[in-house]
Amino acid sequence: MNHPQFREVIQWEDPNSNYLFEKFDHIDGEIKNASKLIIHPGQGCVITLEGKIEAVHTEPGMYDLRSGNVPFLTTLKKLVTLRQESESKVGIWFFRTGDIMNLRWGTKVPISYSDPVYTFPILLSAFGNFSVKIVAPKQFFEKVIAGEECYTTSELKTLFLSRIIQPITNYLANAKFSYVDIDSNLNLIAAESLSKTKVLFEDLGFEIIDFRMEGTQFDKTTLERIDGISDVQANMVAAKLTGIDYAEMERIKAMRDAAKNEGAAGAAVSMFAGVSLGQSINNPSETKASSLEKSPLEKLKELKQMRELELITESEYNEKKTEIISAM
Repeated sequence: MNHPQFREVIQWEDPNSNYLFEKFDHIDGEIKNASKLIIHPGQGCVITLEGKIEAVHTEPGMYDLRSGNVPFLTTLKKLVTLRQESESKVGIWFFRTGDIMNLRWGTKVPISYSDPVYTFPILLSAFGNFSVKIVAPKQFFEKVIAGEECYTTSELKTLFLSRIIQPITNYLANAKFSYVDIDSNLNLIAAESLSKTKVLFEDLGFEIIDFRMEGTQFDKTTLERIDGISDVQANMVAAKLTGIDYAEMERIKAMRDAAKNEGAAGAAVSMFAGVSLGQSINNPSETKASSLEKSPLEKLKELKQMRELELITESEYNEKKTEIISAM
């Protein structure tokens, strides 16, 4: 193995899979003594002198540094024949030219917007994957790398999220999607959000070639609100199926809860009386008449509906049923 000071070839050896850019780490004499430059498939390199970009190369191949038969290598030849004290002023960065696939992303802070249907605030976390390609390495080097010795996919994820979250938030705020519509529109949300940021990414020298939202998750408070809405909707459906007004059903349930403190014996009587009480509240002038006119059959029907809604137990139902029939 040659001593580093007598390196014959400059190349990106065993690049870390998480590196997008990495500076060639040389010591005095390595660049000047090298005779070959190798650019492997899927790679490119940027050469700087005294802080300025002198050349960018994106084509794979092996090049003879001593002949300098192409403009890029002529530039490099001039660099490697400088005085020894100028060695440290030369920089070579290797970078990936191929597609960088399936980078995972996820929101660190939930996306906040207002549900357009139920008008409560929503906190939404999202996750997915994206793929990128460096399409303008000079721009990327100048605006993103800025002289760093290496640049990783993790740093690119942070940069990506800093640009993509706001367009997602803006789109959700204007798209009028209720919480029930989010998961069925993930592809649309991703496509619209990416279109709003395409120019921003291209200005930084890279292109998002694929962006996916794979799933979402609501925060605890939002889930509690959603559960509350689901319960109300389920009760409304149940009330409609049994022919009871929803408001009346809620009154019956409230009276049942109160009756629990009175014991099982008085619960059935209190709940059944509550039906007439609820009607009295709505129509005070008709209280006496409605009480007198209600037939045993109507009372039995109401009692059956209460049992079907599980507002009373089977034993309570049978007990009250016996009372009504006995009074006929």
